[in-house]
Amino acid sequence: MVSFIKGGMKVRNSYMIYKDLHNFIKSYSCVKGPSHIHLEGGISFGVGAFNLTLSLFPPRILKMLEFAGFSGDKEHGLSLLCDGATGMNLRSMLCALLLLCYHTFLTFVLGTGEGEVSEAERLLKPFRLRYPRGAIFLFFAGRTEEIKGNIDEAVALFEDGCKAQQAWKQFHHMCYWELMWCFTFKRAWKMAYFYADLLSQESRWSKAMYVYMKAAYLSMLPEEEARPFGEDEVELFRQVPTLKQKIAGKSPPTEKFAIRKARRYKSSDPVRLPVPVLEMMYMWNGFSMISKRPELTEGMMQTLVEAERTLLESPESEYLMDDRCLIHMLKGLCFKNQGNLQAAEECLNKVCSSEKKIKFDHYLVPNALVELSLLYIDQGKRDAAIKILHKAKHNYKDYSMESRTLFRIHAALAKLKADPEEEDSQM
Repeated sequence: MVSFIKGGMKVRNSYMIYKDLHNFIKSYSCVKGPSHIHLEGGISFGVGAFNLTLSLFPPRILKMLEFAGFSGDKEHGLSLLCDGATGMNLRSMLCALLLLCYHTFLTFVLGTGEGEVSEAERLLKPFRLRYPRGAIFLFFAGRTEEIKGNIDEAVALFEDGCKAQQAWKQFHHMCYWELMWCFTFKRAWKMAYFYADLLSQESRWSKAMYVYMKAAYLSMLPEEEARPFGEDEVELFRQVPTLKQKIAGKSPPTEKFAIRKARRYKSSDPVRLPVPVLEMMYMWNGFSMISKRPELTEGMMQTLVEAERTLLESPESEYLMDDRCLIHMLKGLCFKNQGNLQAAEECLNKVCSSEKKIKFDHYLVPNALVELSLLYIDQGKRDAAIKILHKAKHNYKDYSMESRTLFRIHAALAKLKADPEEEDSQM
């Protein structure tokens, strides 16, 4: 706790120095020397990074941080970072990389899945021309193509990124992770398994997560099909709890989620997960990634329909309602991608109406509510969306990946420009 407080004080001191410097260079007493452009770029990066990062936090946490002297103005942060990225200064590349990370990752994992692709491409263009074989820029170019739904182009760029350098193996792991999801979107389960296997062997970030994904991909294959390397998904699922790790005394939320899902394989007669790959794909907001490619959504819908049929033909178990609700929610996302908003709403409402029958996957209802609110936002039903978001935020606690859901709720409310007082009035 003492170390945590000391760390917090250092971060605050860093922010206050950046803030004082920003005020100083805007004052009349500031004399511009030959290195002023580099000083200004560094200040833009620091103040912009703090403002953008802090703006992602929910209002209650942000109010506490503002009391301690921090501020979280997203537009101000983006503006400063854009200024820093477009200027010819020593920190322009850092500003550009942070913006690229925000537009291509944070808006998907912690937001509503609406990345600024055109802005990312604009930022990338000068660096791609300057460093055509720059691995990090090939990676972000691949991520941009992935967001656009150009999966084959993304795969080629991620593979080029791996070939561009051999010294930084952790960078290869970033590419492997994205390649795994690219092949997931194409339902090439064996290729996706190959990259999950590479990650489980080489990366130390989360062995539990990688082994869970290996098992998940194998479980998507027909029972009669031979498994790569002779591995068995049941044995892999049983390994997952033994591989968990703790960072700062806590297990990563994704590991906790994977361990909870793998528990049903502990018994001698396990009840198989219906679509574990698609479920984890949802957690990383993958359904919004395939929304621009109708054939990819159609493929996912086909997988879900087959899983639903198998579920109906299987012996009834205590997991039956949870599995049905999961399939309903994922089908709702597919219907949304296909433009069938009424069918999407019906699927999501089925999940919400089954709340009391769900025994294990309590995360489904708050997430279904978030998806329903995003559906209403697309239809221009602002007040209904705010009311549902408020319900998801305040009526559900202690479920899997709760922090991620709360970040997404905050992003949706920010999109609607709903302040906390307005949210409370919707109750």
